[in-house]
Amino acid sequence: MTRQLLASVRALLLATVVLGLAYPLLMTGVAQVVAPSRADGSLVTSADGTVVGSSLLGQGFVDASGAPLPQYFQSRPSAGDWDGAASGGSNLGPSSPELADAVASRRAEVAAFNGVPEDQVPDDAVTTSASGLDPGISPAYAAIQVDRVASARGVSPSEVQALVSAATHGRDLGFIGAPYVAVLDLNLALDQAVG
Repeated sequence: MTRQLLASVRALLLATVVLGLAYPLLMTGVAQVVAPSRADGSLVTSADGTVVGSSLLGQGFVDASGAPLPQYFQSRPSAGDWDGAASGGSNLGPSSPELADAVASRRAEVAAFNGVPEDQVPDDAVTTSASGLDPGISPAYAAIQVDRVASARGVSPSEVQALVSAATHGRDLGFIGAPYVAVLDLNLALDQAVG
């Protein structure tokens, strides 16, 4: 019995060292060599070198009171108020009256903010994602924001649309996922191009 207990303790210690220490350190080292930017969190920097976010996580473009800034493209709503520690969906089902009310309220707010009819507001503008931190929006959601952003920045909509096109990513391998606009990259490009 003692011999079996010692053997099991040794096996546990060996598995802990190999699987809990050696393997993670090896994978971290390989990731640093193969894809250092991604291994470090896909950090995005501004023109002056300041880290402003991650290309993997969405963020809100709001003022101190939480009101959306008209000169920036807005991301999808966040169930966790853009807090990575609170990442997750709302867990409200499609038959939830609370979800229906939230979507209706967001649709009215987005339509009013962008000066478009409510029926032109796409679904991703009013629903949170499963993570609550999506870094991209649909091209349709970006399209209804072009005129507002152009007006707030005093430039032509065609200049803003060109930047939207440059920040739009297609489907992976041509058929996986949906096209999306990288909001952080787009807003940084706006700051650089039109101030």
